[in-house]
Amino acid sequence: MSYISCENLAVGYEGQAVASGISFSVEKGDYLCILGENGSGKSTLMKTILGLQEPLSGEIKRGDGLQKGEIGYLPQQTVVQKDFPASVQEIVRSGVLGRSKFRPFYTKEEKQLAKENMERMDILDLAGKCYRDLSGGQQQRVLLARAMCATRKVLLLDEPVTGLDPHVTAELYQVIEKLNKEGVTIIMISHDIESAITYGSKILHIGRKNFFGTTEEYKNSKIGKYYLEQEEKEVCKH
Repeated sequence: MSYISCENLAVGYEGQAVASGISFSVEKGDYLCILGENGSGKSTLMKTILGLQEPLSGEIKRGDGLQKGEIGYLPQQTVVQKDFPASVQEIVRSGVLGRSKFRPFYTKEEKQLAKENMERMDILDLAGKCYRDLSGGQQQRVLLARAMCATRKVLLLDEPVTGLDPHVTAELYQVIEKLNKEGVTIIMISHDIESAITYGSKILHIGRKNFFGTTEEYKNSKIGKYYLEQEEKEVCKH
């Protein structure tokens, strides 16, 4: 059974749908990229998948043993979050709080898990540093390590490379790809179609017409060809 299955979903706020007719499934090991123009409802869909808000209609099912609290989440960073005055170690360890039932301390196993995930993200040497003093790329690695403390199964990433320079962007995509190859299922919102079809195994495109299928199917679809053409034109302009 799929980790996540959505059938004819409508998402939005106060009864007003921002996206509707959404159907897709996420299997173990998938790398699903969610595409769509600004305001198409991508982040709203992600919040609905996380259970932070209810769907307006349709159904979301979780299966294959996936529990609500077993989804790691990397949201878009705000200016306030970037200036957060805590150590790297404190932030990474806080990833276990969702399952620690509000204990006032971390267990030995939880501390070890945080250490392992800092090692995975190559930031163990930054453990004592203040988060606000790190570069954008380092901060994203810290937040990925934190999300990995919340889950070993599914990671939801909301435009994780926004604001990063091309070199750091490429590095972060490689880190995410490595996690996927290690067995972590990835669901990523992206505005970067080229990278989505490079790394993703499946594409969900939300808009006036929705699309869900493999990356290859997307590249050969009407909607995929149209948006790839538009992106190419933008690249040529610059």
